[in-house]
Amino acid sequence: MMKRLFGPLAGVAIGLLVLGFCGPASAKDRFEKEVEKEAGAIKLVREIRSGGYDVVGTLELKQWIDAGRDMVIVDTMPLEASFKKNHVPGAVQFLFPIADMATWDATETDGRSPADYEALLGADKNRTVVVYCGFVKCTRSHNGAAWAVKLGYKNVYRHPGGIFAWKGAGLPVEKGAP
Repeated sequence: MMKRLFGPLAGVAIGLLVLGFCGPASAKDRFEKEVEKEAGAIKLVREIRSGGYDVVGTLELKQWIDAGRDMVIVDTMPLEASFKKNHVPGAVQFLFPIADMATWDATETDGRSPADYEALLGADKNRTVVVYCGFVKCTRSHNGAAWAVKLGYKNVYRHPGGIFAWKGAGLPVEKGAP
């Protein structure tokens, strides 16, 4: 009789012991993750302020596309490694570096110049420009949006969630060259 009782009780005791050790650790992980989220949010806000552009969320961007809004959507990731594999429908590609691009360095933009970027964006400085990269922490989109503002575009938006958020929302992607 004791053996039958001890077996299940031992299992419960071991389970509680494991939970006791894991509980505080998982709570700490949750709080540490919040600190990481906060740091990312502050970084994003500071980039937006310094770049002088606005942001657009995934579902709002999808609504703009569906409504036929006149805009250019720029994917700032590498052509071969990313854009050709998947991109937001209707997007065009223009590579920007991950590191902050305070000055234009053509070696970081596949040899392209500010004039090339301006030609891609078009002559209408009031046209909506949406720039994205892979995910919130990726700063290629910040560089692309900030440079659009520097070139005189007035309605510039960064889609911070990028292609990861787009796919995460279950939205369709295009593949192939521009």
